[in-house]
Amino acid sequence: MLEYIKLLRPQQYIKNVFLFLPLLFSENIMQIGLLTNSFLAFLIFCFSASSVYIINDIRDVEQDRMHPHKKDRPIASGAVPVGQALFISVSLMLGGIITSFLLHTAFGVIMTTYLVMNLAYSFGLKRVTILDVTIIAIGFVLRVLAGAAVVEIVASMWIVLMTFLLALFLALGKRRDDLLLSRDGLETRRNIDGYSLRFVNLAMTIMATVVIVCYIMYTISYEVQSRVDSEHLYLSSVFVILGILRYMQRTFVENNSGNPTMALYQDRFIQVCIILWLISLALVYYV
Repeated sequence: MLEYIKLLRPQQYIKNVFLFLPLLFSENIMQIGLLTNSFLAFLIFCFSASSVYIINDIRDVEQDRMHPHKKDRPIASGAVPVGQALFISVSLMLGGIITSFLLHTAFGVIMTTYLVMNLAYSFGLKRVTILDVTIIAIGFVLRVLAGAAVVEIVASMWIVLMTFLLALFLALGKRRDDLLLSRDGLETRRNIDGYSLRFVNLAMTIMATVVIVCYIMYTISYEVQSRVDSEHLYLSSVFVILGILRYMQRTFVENNSGNPTMALYQDRFIQVCIILWLISLALVYYV
C-alpha cells in the first residue's frame, strides 16, 4: 500500500496551495463558504495532478531507472505494475474532471486544460527546450486561476505575473540539477542538450530579479495600497527577497536545486521566510 501512496506523489501536493492565493489576497479568507470551495478545489487538483504524475512516470520509466533518486519510484523500481498504474491514473483523471465541473464550470474548464496541457508535456513537449519550463510555469498559473474561479474572484494581473515568473525560476532550477547530473555522466533528460549551465544560471538570475521587482511594484501600487488601506505592504518584500536569496544559495553554492518541493519541507530558512511573510500579510490585511 505504501508504494501505491508513493505513486501519487503526495509530497507534491504542496504546489496546489497556489489555489488559495486569490482568496488570501482578496481579504475574504475568513469566509467559510469560500474557504470550503477552495479546499475542495485543492483536493480535486491534488488527485488530478497525481494522474499526470503517474503518466509521466510511465513514460519516463527507463530514464528514471538511471536516475540516482527517481530509480526508487514505484514504477521504475517495479513495485507497481504499469497496467495497474495506468488504471489508477485514468480513474483519477476522469474523477477529477467530473468533480471539477460539479464544483464550478470554470474550474472544470481550467482543470481539463491543465490535464490536456500536461499530457502533451508528458508525450513530447517536455523535450522542447524553454517550452518545457514554460509549461510547468503555466501549470502554476492555472492553479491560481482555478482558485480564483471557485470563489468567483478575478485574479489580478500581479498575482498571475508573479506566479508565472516564480514558477519559471524554480523550473529552471530543476533543469540546472539535471545538467549537473549529466555532467557527472548520468543522462536524466533528453532535452538538456538545449540548455547549458551558463544559460540556466543567467536565466535564473534574470527571473529572480524580475520576481523581486514585480513583487515590490505590486506592494507599492496605488491600487493595492488603496484596497488594503495601508502603505506598509512593501515591508513584506523583505521576506520574499530573503527567501529567493536562500534558494539561489542552495542552487549556486550547494548545487541543490533539483527538488523545490523538498526545499520547502527541509530548509528551515525558507520556512521561516514564508511564515514571516504570511504574518506580515496578515498584519497588513487583517489588523
